[in-house]
Amino acid sequence: MKKIKLIALLLFGTGAALQAQELDVNLQIRPRFEYRNGYKQLLPEGQKGTSQISQRSRLNFNYKQEDLTVKLTLQNTRTWGDVVPAATADKNGVAVFEAWAQYNFTEKWSARMGRQVLSYDNQRILGEQDWGQQAQSHDALTISYQTEKQKLDFGGAYNSTAENVVQTPYTVASYKTLQYVWYHNQFNEAFGLSFLLLNTGYEYAPDPAPSTKLLVDYKQTFGPYLTYKKGKIDTNFWAYGQTGKSTDLQVSAWNAAANFNYSITDSFKAGLGYEFLSGKDTNDTSTVIKSFNPIFGTNHGFNGYMDYFYVGNYLNSVGLQDAFIKLNYNVNKWQFALIPHVFLSAADVVTPANEKLESYLGTEIDAAFGYNFKKDITVSGGYSQMFGSKTLEFVKGGDASHTNNWAWLMISVNPRIFSWKK
Repeated sequence: MKKIKLIALLLFGTGAALQAQELDVNLQIRPRFEYRNGYKQLLPEGQKGTSQISQRSRLNFNYKQEDLTVKLTLQNTRTWGDVVPAATADKNGVAVFEAWAQYNFTEKWSARMGRQVLSYDNQRILGEQDWGQQAQSHDALTISYQTEKQKLDFGGAYNSTAENVVQTPYTVASYKTLQYVWYHNQFNEAFGLSFLLLNTGYEYAPDPAPSTKLLVDYKQTFGPYLTYKKGKIDTNFWAYGQTGKSTDLQVSAWNAAANFNYSITDSFKAGLGYEFLSGKDTNDTSTVIKSFNPIFGTNHGFNGYMDYFYVGNYLNSVGLQDAFIKLNYNVNKWQFALIPHVFLSAADVVTPANEKLESYLGTEIDAAFGYNFKKDITVSGGYSQMFGSKTLEFVKGGDASHTNNWAWLMISVNPRIFSWKK
């Protein structure tokens, strides 16, 4: 232990030795087995499902000195057996997931710069996407103001492909520039209100000629998020609009949802919910983008665990209506959940033969469990099945008559390997 303390002192310098310092280092190893037999889309006729094991490995460094906080997270995500051909090296390598420094100017004002997670409210628009082994972070600058009941965050980002010396298009499937403002007021113990305004700019060339000037179109996503929690009642509501332009196309879309949960006992909670995400009729010939895009949301937590909708797919489609029931039961170290969903399109589904199909897309049933095996080890898993319709076949392809299901089992090991305070 004396050697470790000496190394820490050398790393962070002797000049700061007289100031209060903290260093915490923790590790995450998270392998997940998945059986995919109609995951994300209906299994095509004649095809068989597959199985694999993915893994996230993270090393987190958290350092604090007076008003300065620094975090560095190194991460490797891979599929077991996914190596460089004719070698044993992991072709994905190690990446930086987080690397930021935060300075607290006063008790209320602070600023954070570097690669960081942007996560707000229920993460419908901005979230970490923690289910995905790679998760999601942003290279950004954020400024925060916080009091006992209010918080105001605003930030921005500007992306480039490299340290270029001439105009170079940003071809990565992400935004060129981003600005946002988020405000939250906790009026009392029961009622809270947030408002988000997000502006994202995407770069494109209106003409493929090399001499063409690059343009950036801006899309705005905005709206409130309300929560009410009192006694056995836990409810939330949100409504987001989307406007602006995307690659020279007008945007006009919206999203709204309401959830009501009630604790029947200390262990058992039941809830009802409904979400509407606008879409575009399949026979609509206008160029206006009418399909809502959750953009950077943690979409796996919404619209079914089988990820048929908005998890890297289903964009610019007929939208979605999602009516569901949530049943949660917790006992000792166990957590259980059962969530049936009924999905319908939000816009008309019309075939090329001008036949209007029913709006019903399908029913998905999700069952999941969690078990706190011991202090730093948790086990979780689940089973889901999609009962798709002919309309879902038309929208996403595949065979609805096939048994479409998905099962998973994940172990998360999160030990603290070093902690030092002076």
